Amino acid sequence: MDKGNFRILVVDDDKAFLLLLTSILKDAGYKVDKALSGEEALKKLNRFSPHLIIADLKMPGMSGLELTEKVKGEHPEMEVVMITAYGTVDTAVKAMKLGAFDYITKPLKDPEELRQLVARVFEKQQLKLENQLLKEQLSQDLPPIDLIFLGMEDLLQEVEEVAPTDATVMLYGESGTGKSIIARVIHHLGGRKGPFVEINCAAIPENLLEAELFGYERGAFTGATSTKKGKFELAQKGTIFLDEISEIGPSSQAKLLRVLQDGSFERLGGLATIKTDARVIAATNRNLKEALKDKSFREDLYYRLNVFPIEIPPLRERKEAIPKLVRYFIATMSKKLGKEINEIPEKVMDTLVRYPWPGNIRELQNVIERAIILSKGGKLAPPRLEEEGTEDLLEGSLKELERKAIEKALEKFGGNRKRAAEYLGISLRALQYKIKNYDLA
Repeated sequence: MDKGNFRILVVDDDKAFLLLLTSILKDAGYKVDKALSGEEALKKLNRFSPHLIIADLKMPGMSGLELTEKVKGEHPEMEVVMITAYGTVDTAVKAMKLGAFDYITKPLKDPEELRQLVARVFEKQQLKLENQLLKEQLSQDLPPIDLIFLGMEDLLQEVEEVAPTDATVMLYGESGTGKSIIARVIHHLGGRKGPFVEINCAAIPENLLEAELFGYERGAFTGATSTKKGKFELAQKGTIFLDEISEIGPSSQAKLLRVLQDGSFERLGGLATIKTDARVIAATNRNLKEALKDKSFREDLYYRLNVFPIEIPPLRERKEAIPKLVRYFIATMSKKLGKEINEIPEKVMDTLVRYPWPGNIRELQNVIERAIILSKGGKLAPPRLEEEGTEDLLEGSLKELERKAIEKALEKFGGNRKRAAEYLGISLRALQYKIKNYDLA
């Protein structure tokens, strides 16, 4: 997070002093909003979602101490700095007990005092953010954030902008491009208190998907021997990631639309209305506008989901990331596989960089794992790609490259679609869609 994404809300009933602080902080590069009262500040919390609130101690109506108590009670992650004309130790101690980070006195004698204080808060938030991401990476075996976004720096900036908001995010990208990883990054950058709950909509039959998303009551259908919470309930105060959203059927689409509109739903077989505040991130490898044309996807749902679209480029469009990803996968997988890899032959790396990777990062990971298993003498074995016709794969349009890769995978496994999908590093549903699209049935 850079200074331009660090949001500060300044609260003071003294308009002149409010404008002075706002001007100093904007000139320092921060994103700043202002409020003339504690009540106005509370209204702006959800919309502006500040990292830091700088509030006057004495204001008509809600005082700065009352505002601090309310903010820290509901948003403990937000930092508060008090402004006081008194500067007494008692006032400072009381503010600190309520959770304030520090305080400044007015009139402000030196703008540098304010800049240094805010810089300390900014550094604290940066450290907290890095620790959160580090914990997630360690627990999920995720690549470091700089590696995730290598060659996608503009995309990282978009992620940092949208993460602290409650806006619905739509991730577009081919299978294996890392949509799930980026969804997790958005969840943790947003600092939501609840869990990250993921569901692959294509992996669950339509008649069961609704029950998985919204839960069911005992006796709702044959086999429902007990009440079960759905993913939206489990994701309270957190994030629900709906992967391959284009595959959900009409009934689930209607219920999902309602959740996005007013945050409410009923379990299957239930009468009670349940509210959820789960943040929704969806993903697809399809062009949803095409699905709108053939009426397989609701237009109103599309616009509810497509609030903040993010396009994730395929691996072949950011080849500079391939060598670093290869080394990362070798470092993380070789010990697990009981191998020690000390050398990557130049020819092997050149082959990996030139290959078009129709299955993207997931396919690369699978290929490297197989190569490690087959390695001898500490030297990475040649990757098992499409040995025959690899050069042909590097020619022609991208669609033709993908078509040929699928065709060869199907031939390799005698038409077994499940094994072909695993080999390509894509889901079975995605492969079936591509087979139909390329008329390979």
